[in-house]
Amino acid sequence: MKKETLFQQKVWKAMDLIPKGKVTTYKEIAKFLNTKAYQAVGSAVGKNPNAPKTPCHRVVNSDGRVGNYSGKGGVKRKIELLKNEGVEVKEGKIADFENKMFYFNKSS
Repeated sequence: MKKETLFQQKVWKAMDLIPKGKVTTYKEIAKFLNTKAYQAVGSAVGKNPNAPKTPCHRVVNSDGRVGNYSGKGGVKRKIELLKNEGVEVKEGKIADFENKMFYFNKSS
């Protein structure tokens, strides 16, 4: 197994800051890490070895779609985890997306 990169570790630490009941986007994580490497963020999220403890299920697409989940159980499990945290999902999208959105601040 390949050793994780420093970039992956930073992405995983950022995910730990997302509170229960909130979601964020790949783009917001990239902005927080001061990069435009959105696809690299997505790749790091997908390689999270500690799901769901490190909450990659809280990372969604910029349009509110749930997106993929590489953890055990796939997208169905991601939706279940989100619902258990009080995040409603309707037709594959986060309901009340604007109010459920978590934005990092630089002091996080």
